[in-house]
Amino acid sequence: MAENKTNKPSRRQQILEVLAAELENSPGERITTAGLARAVGVSEAALYRHFPSKARMFEGLIEFIEESIFGLINRILEDQKPALARSEHIMTLVLGFAGKNAGITRLLAGDVLVGETERLRSRIDQFYDRLETQLKQVLREGEMNGELPPDLPVGPSANLLLAVVEGRINQYVRSGFRRVPLEMWEDQWRLLEELLQGRG
Repeated sequence: MAENKTNKPSRRQQILEVLAAELENSPGERITTAGLARAVGVSEAALYRHFPSKARMFEGLIEFIEESIFGLINRILEDQKPALARSEHIMTLVLGFAGKNAGITRLLAGDVLVGETERLRSRIDQFYDRLETQLKQVLREGEMNGELPPDLPVGPSANLLLAVVEGRINQYVRSGFRRVPLEMWEDQWRLLEELLQGRG
């Protein structure tokens, strides 16, 4: 996570970093504000001076996910032109991000949001909807440019790619972070590529 100009993280950023670490170190467990305050080394009251609720802390992490992923996707769209290369890079990016940010990935899997406010689950839904829309746009452009078969079912294809990403992320969390998201990815992408090209 980005640091401020003095390279010393702000208290707010420190809280988010500790929260991400707690999510990684306690898979399957709920995070309490009391436990988080102990891990940060401050009182609960001090914690609430920076974030009025645990939901706001989770929102801070979700914002970090969104800014990181979609900022890098924009770069991919600038650097990569063929639709299949764009699709592969986007999926590899998301899976790689998940593998490097195990705790935060619990938000993407949704397990840590059980019992939390509906607003947080909606934010994660919006993240995946936005990702699916981006993949759909890439595939549609590839179809229009003649890179992909003209009869490619763009909507179902984009949803399939999204389902693969979600499935890998959920496997990662469910396995206690043992089955890394990019495991067997090169072979799996080749299978997906053949399907998208109408050779599957």
